[in-house]
Amino acid sequence: MLYHLLENLEKYYDFPGSGLYKYLSFRAGLALMLSLLISTIYGKRIISFLQRKQIGETVRDLGLSGQNEKTGTPTMGGIIIILATLIPVLLLAKLDNVYTLLLIITTVWMGTIGFIDDYIKTFRKNKEGLKGRFKVLGQVGLGIIVGATLYFNSNVTIKNEKTGIGRVRTEVFAQNNTDNVVVPEVKSTKTTIPFVKNNEFDYADLIAWTGDNYHHYVWLIFIPIVILIVTAVSNGANLTDGIDGLAAGSSAIIVLTLGIFAWISGNIIFSEYLNIMYIPRVGEMTVFIAAFAGALVGFLWYNTYPAQVFMGDTGSLTIGGIIAVIAIAVRKELLIPVLCGIFLIENLSVILQVAYFKYTKKKYGEGKRIFLMSPLHHHYQKKGYHESKIVMRFLIVGIFLAVISIVTLKIR
Repeated sequence: MLYHLLENLEKYYDFPGSGLYKYLSFRAGLALMLSLLISTIYGKRIISFLQRKQIGETVRDLGLSGQNEKTGTPTMGGIIIILATLIPVLLLAKLDNVYTLLLIITTVWMGTIGFIDDYIKTFRKNKEGLKGRFKVLGQVGLGIIVGATLYFNSNVTIKNEKTGIGRVRTEVFAQNNTDNVVVPEVKSTKTTIPFVKNNEFDYADLIAWTGDNYHHYVWLIFIPIVILIVTAVSNGANLTDGIDGLAAGSSAIIVLTLGIFAWISGNIIFSEYLNIMYIPRVGEMTVFIAAFAGALVGFLWYNTYPAQVFMGDTGSLTIGGIIAVIAIAVRKELLIPVLCGIFLIENLSVILQVAYFKYTKKKYGEGKRIFLMSPLHHHYQKKGYHESKIVMRFLIVGIFLAVISIVTLKIR
């Protein structure tokens, strides 16, 4: 809103200082600071409101040390993250940008699903919350919206080849008047494969065997892939939200890394220098990412051990959905197993635990376990590690994975 106001002030009145809105770095920095202020200052008021309404966490007895002390801690704290993200975005971002709109829809959509789940747990006193099938249905619905938008929307394009910028390109174009100099934007389902020299992969290649018109049916495979990614990452973030500060801290590292990718991919100079895919208009997501990162860090002010508030599914499902959509938009979804390695290992620990238990019970008549408890962070709690130590070591691993992810820009 403020962006469009400043745009008109400069256009019609030449208002002093209004030209600053053109700079993405200025708006991203302002969004970061504003989200930090909202999440820290007003976060306390939201926590007090949750306490007055007795919206507290009911902790299941898992036999973990310090567990009972957390009973009654306010939950639904994901509201802090959502508000601290959306307010700066609505003020500072281009609201006609397809990527910004997609992220706003994702935030509201997943936040609503998570809120319903937390509401059922808190007010209906049903520890199971929203039925799993309804959660999955909501995730699938978002996946369809995201996949269809990225596939069919005319503003979602790429430029594959870069031939230089600035004066040289302009002069050559003026002299030769050739289309080989200015590369047009094209619709494409290409993405990036990490650690590979020729690192572009087109989802259309998966159905090339069907005939000459296979390009018309790529959406049949692209949209299900998007659904799978959105569902997997949102569930991974949900499972990671088990001890104080782990989900928010891990997500902040992931989001900041994706912000670097969005900035570079949306800048024709940097993308050409690094020889990576240039994605027009995707750089605008940097404003949203900066606001989201600030909201996560501000939330950590109250969520680090001992937590004054839990994010609940309102926060964890929203976080996972946003991360998935950003990764897909910047064509780095195949890097998710590395960048979101914390989410992945938490997911895998649950899958392996359940699968092994069922297998051994069927074969030997008695179920056995690989871990003392899953997800993985509970395994270390059972081994006697303090929550703070587990979180810090997980975050160190997360930073290491983020560095590896960034390095893939050059190591192929």
